Amino acid sequence: MSLVRQSPDHQDSAALANGVEQWSKTMGILDQQLQKTDAYVSGEAFSLADIPIGLSVNRWFETPLAHPDYTAVRAYYERLSQREGFRLHGRNGTP
Repeated sequence: MSLVRQSPDHQDSAALANGVEQWSKTMGILDQQLQKTDAYVSGEAFSLADIPIGLSVNRWFETPLAHPDYTAVRAYYERLSQREGFRLHGRNGTP
């Protein structure tokens, strides 16, 4: 609401900074999990868990904020992007 839609009701800079920090910490937890599985959220095969997590990863990358260099999350995002369904619906039709 603050960064993309620029809602006047959501311009508390301290709250925004805290939200960005917490979101990046959550992506850091995901990065650690993906380092363990070296593929998808719950293991080597795509599963139901990858649908909501993949959508969250897409939103994180598409939101204009500083993104820590989480190499496993980046590789996961690219891996998901090889799936036609994710490209069309999760990555909003963008390569």
